[in-house]
Amino acid sequence: MPELRICIVGCGRAGMIHARHFHSVVPGAGVVALADPVPETLAAAAREMPAAAAFADYRQAIAAKGVDAVVIATPTVFHKDIVLAAAAAGKHVFCEKPMALNVPDCEAMIRAADAAGIVFQIGFMRRFDAGFQRARELLDSGDLGRVMIIKSTGRGPGGPGPWMWDLAKSNGIIAEVNSHDIDSLLWMTGSRPTRVYAEAHNFKMTEARTQFPDFYDNVVATFRFENDAIGVVDGTCPAGYGYDARMEILCEKGVIFIGSAKQHGVELITIEGEVRGRAVPSWRTLFRDAYLAEARDFVECAATGRAPRVTSRDGLLAVAGVVAVNESIRTGQPVTL
Repeated sequence: MPELRICIVGCGRAGMIHARHFHSVVPGAGVVALADPVPETLAAAAREMPAAAAFADYRQAIAAKGVDAVVIATPTVFHKDIVLAAAAAGKHVFCEKPMALNVPDCEAMIRAADAAGIVFQIGFMRRFDAGFQRARELLDSGDLGRVMIIKSTGRGPGGPGPWMWDLAKSNGIIAEVNSHDIDSLLWMTGSRPTRVYAEAHNFKMTEARTQFPDFYDNVVATFRFENDAIGVVDGTCPAGYGYDARMEILCEKGVIFIGSAKQHGVELITIEGEVRGRAVPSWRTLFRDAYLAEARDFVECAATGRAPRVTSRDGLLAVAGVVAVNESIRTGQPVTL
């Protein structure tokens, strides 16, 4: 019997990445319940993990016998209610990003988790990636001086699906794709933004324009931080050419580059001068080890009571950035935080 018995709520792509880790890879954990309202999705997950109880209603899954913790990988609009239900039942929570649709919802989730005394971790897996961690160590050393300009690129290869077109229910790609980039800026600068200005446009998703004229598939946002650092996030979905997650950190005494669009960082230049390489196909490929590391961290936190590396407060700050970006796009003006 695993020490931490987990219920997976949301059995799509991201949910099953977590499920497989807790089911067969991470020591001290196991999946005992699955929940998804889509019958086909739930049935596929149940075939892969037949020992886990399967439920269409997440409330029944959370209440199932023996459940210790809940992993949430549903569309963002459902996060708040599921977290509140899990906290009321005294279950530890791992919640995929973005944490919620707005700051008041984040605050309600934090209050519920704090009152229940549970572990509440947010799924910003870049904080567990070796390259990003090394960059943070270099900044912490002080050898490079202050961060002056920090740029983060996040481009998804495919989609976005129709469920993301309604910004009222998803906050768009700045949330679903680029909240990772906003969190990375917060983490690397060690500061909070004071002002945000953003521009966005729908270049590719023609099918979304009529019903959702405010939807965008490209966005650039500029952040001014309390410590005077200037941050830039650029996001695209769909990019088409592959999954592209990169960061550049310009400091007083040097510059740090993290990531590459090239798979394994390999590039071939032939004698004829032709440059060849292969793009990273998916976020699942690029951050495979980071996803596993954050799963291990969640199990360790639940076992020891240690605070997770990525807290609910980190999730709230990223959501605040997302909301400010969308407000700037809507008004055409800088937004003060």
